[in-house]
Amino acid sequence: MKRVLICLILFGGVYFAGAQNDGGRLSGKLHINANVFLRDSLIGASNTPQFDHQFFGSESWLNLNYSNWGFDFGLRFDFFQNSNLRNPRGSYSGEGVGMWYVRKQVDKLDFTLGYIYDQVGSGIIFRSYEERGLPIDNALLGVRGTYNFNQDWNLKVFSGKQKQLFTSYESLITGANLEGFIIPNEDKLLTLAPGFGFVNRTLDDNSMNALVASLGDYTEQDLFVPNYNTYAFTAYNTLSLGSFNWYVEGAYKTADNIVDLEGERVSRFTGDTIVGSQFVLEEGTVLYSSLSYSKNGWGVSVEGKRTENFSFRTRPQESLNNGLVNFLPPMARTHTYRLLARYAPATQDKGELALKADVRYAPSKKMLFNASYSHVVTLDNAPLYDELYFEYAYKPKRTFKLTTGVQMQKYNQEVFEFKPNVPIVETLVPFVDVFYKLSKKRSIRFEGQYMHTGEKDGVKHDFGDWIYGGVEYNFSNKLSLSVTDMYNVAPGKNSPTDDSGKKLAIHYPRIDVFYITGPTRMSIGYVKQVQGIVCSGGVCRLEPAFSGVRANLTTSF
Repeated sequence: MKRVLICLILFGGVYFAGAQNDGGRLSGKLHINANVFLRDSLIGASNTPQFDHQFFGSESWLNLNYSNWGFDFGLRFDFFQNSNLRNPRGSYSGEGVGMWYVRKQVDKLDFTLGYIYDQVGSGIIFRSYEERGLPIDNALLGVRGTYNFNQDWNLKVFSGKQKQLFTSYESLITGANLEGFIIPNEDKLLTLAPGFGFVNRTLDDNSMNALVASLGDYTEQDLFVPNYNTYAFTAYNTLSLGSFNWYVEGAYKTADNIVDLEGERVSRFTGDTIVGSQFVLEEGTVLYSSLSYSKNGWGVSVEGKRTENFSFRTRPQESLNNGLVNFLPPMARTHTYRLLARYAPATQDKGELALKADVRYAPSKKMLFNASYSHVVTLDNAPLYDELYFEYAYKPKRTFKLTTGVQMQKYNQEVFEFKPNVPIVETLVPFVDVFYKLSKKRSIRFEGQYMHTGEKDGVKHDFGDWIYGGVEYNFSNKLSLSVTDMYNVAPGKNSPTDDSGKKLAIHYPRIDVFYITGPTRMSIGYVKQVQGIVCSGGVCRLEPAFSGVRANLTTSF
């Protein structure tokens, strides 16, 4: 807490001094989440500190930005009280400086000191970013300099340690990135945007010593000499030719100490076969490309990716979303509708072959057709994920819009959710969304979805069949009410049971009130939520069931 107060005083001093100088500008943003936990053991909302005895938890972030004298200053304070954001089954309380930076441009050189959010290319070898809902905040604490040779070419170098809540990991990350823009001919029809990147991660002694100790019972066949240094390289280019855009990127990572989640070895001491997470030393590769075309109402895009052993972390002992140095582009469609987003695949850094295609056609301003296909398998051609999606939108006038379609999925729950001996979940989800504007300020929207799942031995996959319905009414531009219900109409293998073992069909209602005034947005609602996967950009985590009240506030100034 002392560090927070000291930073507030220092930042206030900077602002006060700048206030005496013309040109100073202070801005900021406040974000608050608050949860009231209401125990419901029937759906699994129980056996955590919040549901058992704490009952209230919250997370808050306050960003402050100040510009003067040619400098940009930034500061963010993070506050957690009985929070389950970092660990859904645990509780965390703490506060501190989550981020700060100082930025200055001197002629052609732009440099930043502090916490840095950036990436190289599409992020395959390096991406430092924040995604609060997962939660991910892997900013680089260090220094970055960008030199602009001219308006077309620049060189960026950076070095530091990855953020770990209010401290940092000890491993050192250093990198460089050269990017350019080329117009080969005068008609400017063809352009090229090449780039080259390099990242080095050097393990700290404590991480290396812990890794060596964990290799103590490996047999000679499985034992390896771990590397302190791992180097990652990437080359990429965007080619634009008229209505076509083609992006291609290839990345290589030298032999790295990574974890094989499905490893198998024999213990040197006991002779027992150990199956599960094992350390291995492997090189990694990624080849990613996307091609898009847009003209005369048509939009077509195709993406492909091959990944092999490209887990890149600040230390090999980290798991889940912790210590991620890089980011692998997802190859599945992102959905906003509740049931369509229920089974979202996480990118597989161990290995995957993936293809994604989207086609959009707008024959007029009133109609839009959309189709999408995703196909993901392992390098051994074992199925991971398949999705076929169709959508039709019709808007005959400004006051009415109809959106309808269907989704078909095959989802390898054993791989994505680490559930052994479960069948591949198969779903069919038709949906409809109707919007009608009643007046200049009032409108109503209805959405409905139905999920039909497959069966094995007469038992529905996972939680079985669902029906989802919702109504959103906007009283004005400021006030709106949303009421939804998700009903387990045909329970499956993992649905809750009563004392006799009978599968229960349970309602999961949600009621939310939203209020917007100027830059401030507030919401409060009662939520009953089933366990499920939450994803953002192919990075996912399992969310446990929730029952209670949720409130949110965001404002900027």
